[in-house]
Amino acid sequence: MIGDSTMANKPYDNEKPERGWGMALQGFFTDDIIVDNHAVNGRSSKSFIDEGRWQVVCDKIKPGDYVIIQFGHNDEKPKEDRHTDPGSTFDANLTKFITETRERGGIPILMNAVVRRNFEVKAAANDDDEKLRDTQFTGQVKKEGTVLIDTHGDYIIAPRNVASATNTIFVDANKVTHDLEQGLGVEGSKKLHMWFKPGENPSIPKGREDNTHYNVYGAHVVAGLLVDEIAKVVPALRKYVRHYDYIVASDGKGNYMDLQKAVDDAPYGKKTVIRILNGEWKKPRVPKGKKIKFSLSQNAKWVYLI
Repeated sequence: MIGDSTMANKPYDNEKPERGWGMALQGFFTDDIIVDNHAVNGRSSKSFIDEGRWQVVCDKIKPGDYVIIQFGHNDEKPKEDRHTDPGSTFDANLTKFITETRERGGIPILMNAVVRRNFEVKAAANDDDEKLRDTQFTGQVKKEGTVLIDTHGDYIIAPRNVASATNTIFVDANKVTHDLEQGLGVEGSKKLHMWFKPGENPSIPKGREDNTHYNVYGAHVVAGLLVDEIAKVVPALRKYVRHYDYIVASDGKGNYMDLQKAVDDAPYGKKTVIRILNGEWKKPRVPKGKKIKFSLSQNAKWVYLI
């Protein structure tokens, strides 16, 4: 996977809640599929190439590998080290990713950018999404409408055009996330993003208002929707897709890092499947009346104390 902060792996120590949807994706596949996420905060298609990050990925591609490509958020920015133009340099970079993936026997999957949560008629000035991590919760009620307004313009059209011109698999991630956020509405959509009041999360004591980046919940919802879209356009991957009730991982790739907490949150009387992606775990206490099945990845195991 190559892309920006909306896809990237994030630090998970000290209860940090920010996640990219690509960080969550492994939990939606069986062990037959290995997700290798190279997306990085703040990168555009240009800077990903210029910094040598694309070459690192190229050197790893083996015949039959899929390469998911998703840029746009930072290509829009004015800084010269990141900016590209749709219909020109942006398209050229996307075509480079596709061509060089195929030269190594890989299969490119091109996506356009996920939406920003923007219900304002005119989006707030934003020259760098990374600065949103410095925002604090204000509690001020902003005047917002009921219709999600696009902030990407031609940057969501260009990937579709490139996919058509190069006969590349295309996933309209923008439409998927637009429909998600529009369906949740002005307040409900905040639950996907890094919106926290002061004191809600110890790693963000002053809170945060961020309409771009996902929290744990949002990343998993988006990953679940996008994996289903991938399965539609790539039938060969369909049989490996799974939707578990809870995903536990020691490295932050699940929606839980505490197995006992996942068990405690599971409902009574309903069959619940908990996928354990990695790590060593003591068998949790399962209250009577809970119907829980554990699905251990090959990278996870039980630890029995003597």
